[in-house]
Amino acid sequence: MSGVPDNLEARVLDAAVEFFERPFLKPLQISSGSITRITEARVRVRVLCNGREGTGRGNVYLSDLWAWPDPSLSHEERDARLRRECQTIATTLDSLTAGEPAHPLELGLRLHHAVYHGQETMPVLARAMCASPFDAAIHDGCGQAVGISAFRFYDHDVPLPIADAALGGGACRAIRDLLRPPVQELPAWVIVSRGDDLEKDVLPWVRERGYRCFKVKVLGRSNTDDAARTSEVYRAARRFGVSRPRLSVDSNEANPDAASVLEYLEMLHSMDPEAYGALEYLEQPTPRDIQAHPVDWTAVARLKPVMLDEGLTSLDLLPLAREQSWSGLALKTCKGHSFALVAAAWARRHGMLLSLQDLTNPGYSAIHAALLAAHVEFINGMELNSPQYTPDANADWLPRLSGLFQPREGIHRLEDCWPAGLGGSL
Repeated sequence: MSGVPDNLEARVLDAAVEFFERPFLKPLQISSGSITRITEARVRVRVLCNGREGTGRGNVYLSDLWAWPDPSLSHEERDARLRRECQTIATTLDSLTAGEPAHPLELGLRLHHAVYHGQETMPVLARAMCASPFDAAIHDGCGQAVGISAFRFYDHDVPLPIADAALGGGACRAIRDLLRPPVQELPAWVIVSRGDDLEKDVLPWVRERGYRCFKVKVLGRSNTDDAARTSEVYRAARRFGVSRPRLSVDSNEANPDAASVLEYLEMLHSMDPEAYGALEYLEQPTPRDIQAHPVDWTAVARLKPVMLDEGLTSLDLLPLAREQSWSGLALKTCKGHSFALVAAAWARRHGMLLSLQDLTNPGYSAIHAALLAAHVEFINGMELNSPQYTPDANADWLPRLSGLFQPREGIHRLEDCWPAGLGGSL
């Protein structure tokens, strides 16, 4: 790759989006419902960066049950509106990024700000999800135009007004301090959904692929049931030959309050101390609006890290998250590459933990997430669930990226694959 320019200035020339139906191999049961099929939005963005044109790519699953869990609307209604939002972003992307050249991170944050303050008939998380592949594609296109990785855009200190305001100045340095020389191996996590048969749905991933990390989906309605399920998954993993299983737990906001989470942990500790010891963190146990539903996590965080996920939709919420004693941030690239980098840099500056979660995303977005996890230290490495639920969506990248999409010995391997941009050329 070429050297890093002293400054990067890019502008969107045009953008397009297309959609693909992706059936799940088996249902993914979360507290808001069961996901059996989903729409992939795949985008292309053409940019002019430092006088050179580049075409970037990105994608996202339009996960309405995660981003827009409104029971008054059918999946079909929400899906259609999410598609329209993506199409609107594609046709107005230049104006949404202020119609003037700027650093790619600044363009991404302008886009996030625009959709955050956009039409209010759709939740902000859903709008951010729709915008995220465009942000990724801007970074990918700029990197390809100038021949460098998108993670080298911060080698030189340049003004980044929105990021500087969020970080109290020095955004390039803060992001540079966050990034590390990329690692080539990341632990693989398998989701254990509430309805999964452990012998049928989990054992093959252990025996054939060597998985040792298990994300346990619980329903948050009965601590007795949730503690028993957590113990059951741990015991099954041990029975399957995993000497030291790693667990995380996600109720998808179904717990009513911190007291219920504390009770769950105490119950699990009493029921199965070894399973309790294997539990590494909890993901967004309570409702996502942390302003309307403030929670003091001090007592829980003394026992296990509790990570903010769906509740983080704006950089302005970061100080509030710290005040409420969230242990850290469960980041997802589907909220935007620029947003994720700045939020991660803020968390690192303030001594908070970071994990990288998934949206079952395939292809471009899975590569993007893997590159982010390679460059940033997350407590879990990364999640990559598309091999488990929608493996056909990764077919275009096989066999050349089999190390990533078909892990062996419980490890995703990037195998010296460090592309320009964010991997859209792979």
